[in-house]
Amino acid sequence: MSLRSKFRRFFEMDDDVVEQEVPLSEEEQYAQYENRQGAAPSNVVSLQSVQKSSKVMLLEPRSYEEVQDIADHLCSRKAVIINLQRVPREQGRRIVDFLSGTVYAIGGDIQKVGSQIFFCAPDNVDISGAITDIMSERDEHY
Repeated sequence: MSLRSKFRRFFEMDDDVVEQEVPLSEEEQYAQYENRQGAAPSNVVSLQSVQKSSKVMLLEPRSYEEVQDIADHLCSRKAVIINLQRVPREQGRRIVDFLSGTVYAIGGDIQKVGSQIFFCAPDNVDISGAITDIMSERDEHY
């Protein structure tokens, strides 16, 4: 007795019971699609909506003209750490003001993480906690 026949006997399977999947015609596929449209939504998540990884950009602008590039990174859902130590005070204030408006518009968050260093995050990045620092009066210009 062959191994195959032993399995058939054990599971009591007949050749008639074994079904093979036959490809559906275009009309049958369309009918199934129409039937599913009225069905309750499933728990399937599109792979396109799952973000694989997030990027954090480290930027050190030298002038206010670079602020649009920083805002573009935020709008493309990338977190940005900005070091404003090479920028004059007045331009640094303008950069922070511009980025504050950008972050507010996209529903993100901006936090000061050091002396003249800011962390800007879009809405897909949550910032929790705070860094406290005793800053001298000269560093509190932003």
